[in-house]
Amino acid sequence: MKKLENKNIIVTAAGQGIGRSTAIKFAKEGAYVIATDINQETLDSLNKEVPEINVLKLDSTEINEVKKFSSNIEKVDVLFNAVGYVHHGTILECNEKDWDFSFNTNVKSMYLMTKSLLPLMIKQNKGNIINISSIVSSLRGLPNRFVYGSTKAAIIGFTKSIAVDFIKNNIRCNAIAPGTVHTPSWEDRVAASPDPVKAKKDFIARQPMKRLASAEEIAALAVYLASDESDFITGVVHPIDGGMSI
Repeated sequence: MKKLENKNIIVTAAGQGIGRSTAIKFAKEGAYVIATDINQETLDSLNKEVPEINVLKLDSTEINEVKKFSSNIEKVDVLFNAVGYVHHGTILECNEKDWDFSFNTNVKSMYLMTKSLLPLMIKQNKGNIINISSIVSSLRGLPNRFVYGSTKAAIIGFTKSIAVDFIKNNIRCNAIAPGTVHTPSWEDRVAASPDPVKAKKDFIARQPMKRLASAEEIAALAVYLASDESDFITGVVHPIDGGMSI
């Protein structure tokens, strides 16, 4: 039997990167996956690659869209919150618009999805929420990641609060804290830098293992947390950072 057989799983930001790799791994482990994203093109690409994955365009920062989406869900075993945005800069380079956009994208989306689907989990008397945080959070600071680190630290507090408030409802909530992951968004950040060659070398140099993580490695941890094998784990932040936090 596959690890996620008969589980209904919702994945946000499933069009690319960690979300995409995780949706694919969930499906390969036997889960019924609903993959959401704001980008229809990347969703179509995902559906073409793995036809058994159900795709749906969704802006999880918009409450009306989230309410409409959740009203059509009859069963959810796992919610995988992967929406994220990386802002570059210190507090002095972070204006109010940057702050609001970062928190809306990284935290509000998670708040809306969780709040909308949690009542169904309570009704089922079982549920599992997995949130993507980052090693750059309350775990560690890195240069030029002021608002990004602030949002990812908020996700850790969010995760622990959900875990403690709903443990009696048989609902688990954990977070994954990756180091730098080789994803399309990482490639875009490197390409947008003044010196892409140097930027790439700098990203790799700060990793003690001298390489980036793959999205598939993060997805493998997500499969474990989504499975019954991790049923005694809740409220925990799981670093997967190649030694950055040592």
